Amino acid sequence: MWGPTTSRSRTTCDSAVCTNGTLSRIADSVETEQTNASAEVLSGAKAVLADADAGERQLRFALVRAVESLGEVLRVAESRGARIPAPDYDEPGPEGDPGEVWRALEEVVW
Repeated sequence: MWGPTTSRSRTTCDSAVCTNGTLSRIADSVETEQTNASAEVLSGAKAVLADADAGERQLRFALVRAVESLGEVLRVAESRGARIPAPDYDEPGPEGDPGEVWRALEEVVW
């Protein structure tokens, strides 16, 4: 389990959630690499699907890589979503809209 650490500013933070710590920067870098790699896989998969002469091996390879990339991107999304605080429905939304706007948005997004 992650334990508290002391940052350069001598403030204590939990290294699993510390937003300016080394662990957070490493995680951000890995997530960026995973997302960029997934974009490349998507581009390649689209090219294979557009090729009418692509054989079973090419299609299978593209599908396997796409599934791997989707799994990585979902892990990134879940990780980032876990770090985003839940909306406060009692607070007004953008431009003074009531909280029901946030509830409706959450139902569509989640």
